[in-house]
Amino acid sequence: MKRLLVFLCFFSSIFLANSQEIPFEKNEVDEIVDDLLIEDSFNDLLISLTNFHFLYFSLNYSSDTYFSGRAIDVDQFNLTPQITYMNSKGFYASISSIIYSEFIPHWDVTNATVGYGKNVGKDKIFRFYGSLSGYLYSNNDVEGLYNGTANAGIGIQNKKRTLGTQISGSYYFGGESTFQIVSRSYASLKLLKTPKHSLKFRPQLSFITGTQLVDIGSLPLQKEALIKETQANDVNLTSNVYALIYTQLNFPLQYNYKSLDFEVGYNLNIPNALENETDLKNTGFFNIAIGYLIDL
Repeated sequence: MKRLLVFLCFFSSIFLANSQEIPFEKNEVDEIVDDLLIEDSFNDLLISLTNFHFLYFSLNYSSDTYFSGRAIDVDQFNLTPQITYMNSKGFYASISSIIYSEFIPHWDVTNATVGYGKNVGKDKIFRFYGSLSGYLYSNNDVEGLYNGTANAGIGIQNKKRTLGTQISGSYYFGGESTFQIVSRSYASLKLLKTPKHSLKFRPQLSFITGTQLVDIGSLPLQKEALIKETQANDVNLTSNVYALIYTQLNFPLQYNYKSLDFEVGYNLNIPNALENETDLKNTGFFNIAIGYLIDL
């Protein structure tokens, strides 16, 4: 089962999200291969995973909600449940939802993703992936099914899987077309390792760039709540110029016991002022996540 978790951690890099962001600004979050890859060869690992299938159930809690790293005057937490299917060939599919504590209705959107990822090169230290995601909001009609993103990314990590970086791009369609490019670099520090337990600290630095910020006031579900609880100049955050939107620092502790994963972390957003933006403040939130792997 530990080898399966190794495989899971690698391919989860291509669909896990920062649940503090709005759905169609969802960012792929890079995860590294488990420390067991230091002990087991890639060839043995790939042979052991031939024609394997599994499901991964996860739930993430974020203590606060921000939009493009920026604070709004709506104090609320959010939950992101997710079910993911993966196989040893690199194919994956997932479905997830975002639930906000203060918005009405609380359930906001369902996201479905399908994609493919593969390790290449000597020692399999390079990887690439591509995926398509679609979004359905709780008040959408059939036309809302056309909202989605096309995603692609490449990454590299060292042989010991302790350092790595990834560059990903997303093209958003269905409304006003725009794109986003994200650069992520991480380190993995092993704190505890036994046959059944593992604990690691995995800091990450991300630069989120794009051609447009989200026009919060145009969102159908959030608009009424935001108008009531925010100032007008906090709502329309848009820019058609490609620029750095914000920088994010993540400080998670990740614990694994057999098929169970648990994470607790602190996350810091550093927004970059765009046109007509002043007095931006850094924002932060805590997250707690739990996941469970089922062998099919």
